Amino acid sequence: MLTDLRESWQIHDVAIPTRVVLAPMAGVSVQAFRRQGRRFGAGLVCSEMVSCAGIEHRNEKTLGYLRVATDEHPLAIQIFGSDPPAMAEAARMVAAAGADLVDINFGCPVRKVTKTGAGATLLDDAGRAARIVEAVAEATDLPVSVKMRRGLLDGARTCLEVGPQLVRAGAATLTLHPRSAQQMYTGTADHALTAELASLVDVPVIASGDITSRAKAQAVLATTNAAAVMVGRGAQGNPWALREIVDGNAREPSREEVVAELVLFIRETVRELGERRASGFLKKFYGWYLGRGRFPKPFKQELVVLGSTEDVERLLIAAAPGALPLLERLEDELPSADEVLLDALPISIYGGG
Repeated sequence: MLTDLRESWQIHDVAIPTRVVLAPMAGVSVQAFRRQGRRFGAGLVCSEMVSCAGIEHRNEKTLGYLRVATDEHPLAIQIFGSDPPAMAEAARMVAAAGADLVDINFGCPVRKVTKTGAGATLLDDAGRAARIVEAVAEATDLPVSVKMRRGLLDGARTCLEVGPQLVRAGAATLTLHPRSAQQMYTGTADHALTAELASLVDVPVIASGDITSRAKAQAVLATTNAAAVMVGRGAQGNPWALREIVDGNAREPSREEVVAELVLFIRETVRELGERRASGFLKKFYGWYLGRGRFPKPFKQELVVLGSTEDVERLLIAAAPGALPLLERLEDELPSADEVLLDALPISIYGGG
């Protein structure tokens, strides 16, 4: 059974260098997060989900999610919606943006997504789900991946019925998070269901849910016949978790390493989103990076109330001056983010204009 997470694998003609996939997470998976994930060992990274309606209407913020850097590859851009033609058009835009895979979300349990007939709701409409996959597969030469849950209700086994239909419709890989939409993120992921799905389809299956350590990843791969594991919440503000899972390097980062990575993340996010948007977006990351006993809680609270990211940087460096040489080295080693931008993409959102 496969347990070497450094082994490469393929989704059609896309080569993926490790068996760890960084999950698409709404409000988290910006370009800076994805590029960091690649540096720490994720073989494939994914954008947060992009609304096909937003793409169709050329919504400025939505189009911003289609920004791709050269060092992200391989990259999947995830789209969601319930209308096959609109999803096909979104897939064409994803391909034009420079993604390596187009990923379809049939797993989001959040009400504002499901009430539109998208996300996990489509698991109970297998015909429409298959038509969406078929439309996307016909619209682009990119491999199509699908992320889904076990079903809408606790105990559901809908994924075992829908999954093979999606493969027949053109899905090149399936990711299963074996919780129900009803569960949201409570309870535990039932990877016995992942094993069943893997036995039913002849495409790679990615196991998602509760992958928090190398031992857990190896156990899931060994018992499910999945091709890879997906890491989500465990990597939020903690890229070292990816390194531990891929390489077995369980060394905790020093305070200086934490500050250097956080400051680099702040700078990259400001470059991407502009100061105004980045300032609010980053607040949740301060707790994620500085938690786990790394810094006292009052220090994290000080950062959240500061008025600018420059003020945040100054306080972080003052708390760990030894982070400066580490930060300089990281910036020297970081490849230039030569973005591939769509002609229709408004640049103003990146400069904060």
